[in-house]
Amino acid sequence: MFRVIHSQRTVPVLWATQAQQRWVSSLPMNTVVLFVPQQESWVVERMGRFHRILEPGLNFLIPILDKIRYVQSLKEIVIDVPEQSAVSLDNVTLQIDGVLYLRILDPFKASYGVEDPEYAVTQLAQTTMRSELGKLTLDKVFRERETLNTNIVHSINQASDDWGIRCLRYEIKDIHVPPRVKESMQMQVEAERKKRATVLESEGHKEAAINVAEGRKQAQILASEGQKAEQINNAAGEANAVLAKAEAKAKAIRLLSEALAEQNGNAAASLSVAEQYVSAFSKLAKESNTILLPSNSGDISGMVTQAMAIYGSLAKQSSKKIERVTPEWVMEKSEDPAPPAQ
Repeated sequence: MFRVIHSQRTVPVLWATQAQQRWVSSLPMNTVVLFVPQQESWVVERMGRFHRILEPGLNFLIPILDKIRYVQSLKEIVIDVPEQSAVSLDNVTLQIDGVLYLRILDPFKASYGVEDPEYAVTQLAQTTMRSELGKLTLDKVFRERETLNTNIVHSINQASDDWGIRCLRYEIKDIHVPPRVKESMQMQVEAERKKRATVLESEGHKEAAINVAEGRKQAQILASEGQKAEQINNAAGEANAVLAKAEAKAKAIRLLSEALAEQNGNAAASLSVAEQYVSAFSKLAKESNTILLPSNSGDISGMVTQAMAIYGSLAKQSSKKIERVTPEWVMEKSEDPAPPAQ
């Protein structure tokens, strides 16, 4: 607190409220030798005029001529700014209070520049706060609270330089809005939250639909690739089967030809034809009611003889072709020039 000391009396306080009343203690007596406490400044007047400021420590004064008129504290001072009403830019009446932190930098100006520094700074803070709130809407008051505090401190410092006071910071404590405005703000907040919830829900449905479509697409791609691989495998299997059958058939034909070329090969062929003939007759009328039979179906030996005759005629034709090719090949070999004698 400020300590403004007059000789053996109190400062008359006619207009100040209880928060701004500053009772003054008795003046330190001029005992010639004085000890000033740390973080205090004593203002001395000689014969009614300012003489000097006593620094902390040992000081000497002249009796009767020198008097201590003011005692200023150089510590940081905290002042509660009373609650007041202010109107925002959008015509909303607010009840707002705050805390002011200041310090005396020049004891001479604080003593002679203003009658009551505390009251002056408090009133300046209130008027500045109302002015700054009138520049902002209600929503910005809550969002730009730090900026509002900075602007108030800057405005107070511009006006309090002549008083020797420096405002360090200002903090808004409470902001009270009318009940109806508070209800509308709550409704606005609820509507905003419902809006965000609806947007999030729709985004969730959208992402879910995208994921389902992507999953179906991947499933179709994988199914088509599986079908492709299956068809390739089936085709490869069928090709291998056809190749295996062809190789087996070629091997069977080769073995048959070798067997026919041996002694008694015709007799073995006749026996095989007879067995196939009998087997074919045993399956007649089992798969269909329509049957085509040769005229001599009962003559097995005749059928075998006929089959062997067909086989013989085919064998003769094959041997003639081989004989035609062989002489030509032999003649081509004979036409080659003989190697020169060494």
